[in-house]
Amino acid sequence: MNLTSKSFGATPDGITANLYTLSSDRGLDVSITNYGGAITSIKTPDRKGDVGDVLLGYETLDEYVRHPRYLGALIGRHANRIALGRFKLNGQTYQLAQNNGENHLHGGDKGFHKVLWDAEAKQENEELVLQLSYLSCDGEEKYPGNLSVIVKYVVTNSNELRIEYGATTDKDTIVNLTNHSYFNLACTGDILNHELMINAGSFTPVTSDLIPTGEIRSVENTPFDFRQSKAIAADIHKPYDQLSFTGGYDHNFVIKMTGRSVKLAARVREPRSGRSLEILTTQPGIQFYSGNFLDGSLSGKGGVYYQKYAGFCLETQHFPDAPNHENFPSTVLRAGETYNEVAVFKFSTE
Repeated sequence: MNLTSKSFGATPDGITANLYTLSSDRGLDVSITNYGGAITSIKTPDRKGDVGDVLLGYETLDEYVRHPRYLGALIGRHANRIALGRFKLNGQTYQLAQNNGENHLHGGDKGFHKVLWDAEAKQENEELVLQLSYLSCDGEEKYPGNLSVIVKYVVTNSNELRIEYGATTDKDTIVNLTNHSYFNLACTGDILNHELMINAGSFTPVTSDLIPTGEIRSVENTPFDFRQSKAIAADIHKPYDQLSFTGGYDHNFVIKMTGRSVKLAARVREPRSGRSLEILTTQPGIQFYSGNFLDGSLSGKGGVYYQKYAGFCLETQHFPDAPNHENFPSTVLRAGETYNEVAVFKFSTE
């Protein structure tokens, strides 16, 4: 196993950001910058042993600063959308930034994806660990409470990337942390032929501005039924209102719960390369986004312009707009409590 770090450039404030690479003995290389906690690349072999980068991203810090699109980023305080940027807690109404039309998205104008995190890289037994920490002060992005956050990226010799999210607060607040990596297991082209299984019997439908209606709808007899593996392309163009809102999938799926333990949320296979990815989590939901809003305007690694469906996201999370729906799992973190969630990304070949 090997762990390296190097300068990744300077932020607009003139502070140096670093790039850390965690390498397993079995060919998994994960690079992460402490700017936004972004995973910049994941290199893993195909069935022939040829190593490729399965993550969309940029080559320079400046590009992450100027054109984030949340590529690979650590998302908080509250991932996904909050209707009208507004929620009530303990009888008080909080108004957050409306940075996605009328709604709040991924933590606001300066969410965790634009923060320079304190970083410590180390090897612990047979695991490589990058620990990122940040104090989000009371009132930052209009959220209540001083929120102390520690996120660990862990690479194992089982070719797993494990993300451990932790937080505490001195005042009741809301928290929903995730990672927004865009994957393409073929390393090129689109992701429509990837075969996807999502361990969910229901999903949360949305309005035209992608805010959950509050309904938890069965996937039975809908294009959202991924309980048996199928190509992403199989139903993506079918006439169905939920697909027409987004030009594809951008929805939260309700994972079959088995208590608080880590459970399988999704499995993806790319038939040409033989690469497979399993995602396990403690969280109750996973947002499947099929890259519908990529439009060719972003130039990524190698000068490649990311077109529609160039990558997919599978973001482990609590549900979107959870603070405004009593029937959704709560994202409230009380003072004195500890927020702990885990996501595991396990790579293999067939």
